[in-house]
Amino acid sequence: MYARDNTATAATAQQPPTGAQIDAGVTALRMLADPTRLRLLWLLGTGEYDVGSLTAAVGAARPSVSQHLAKLKLAGLVTMRRDGRRAVYTARGGHVRRLVAEVLAAADHHLTGAPDHD
Repeated sequence: MYARDNTATAATAQQPPTGAQIDAGVTALRMLADPTRLRLLWLLGTGEYDVGSLTAAVGAARPSVSQHLAKLKLAGLVTMRRDGRRAVYTARGGHVRRLVAEVLAAADHHLTGAPDHD
């Protein structure tokens, strides 16, 4: 990476977000506002799971997990692929995994009183 690459990235980061970016961000945060969906996204950030495995892991009813996964998929936070007759889900990418990790780290700092960091 060259110094000019950092400058370009910094300039882009300073641009105000578009309306579409704000709307997509609000949708993503709204999806994280549900305990079951946050647990699902955390798990899906660690690997691929089918609905049965996710149901057992989060302790929710299968229809509920399926509905949450459909909402997360519609919001663009998870992807699904077919493995035979099974649907296998995973977190969409690094941004989603880091978002979930940051939310949980911020919650931990709040609960433990740990100082914030940059």
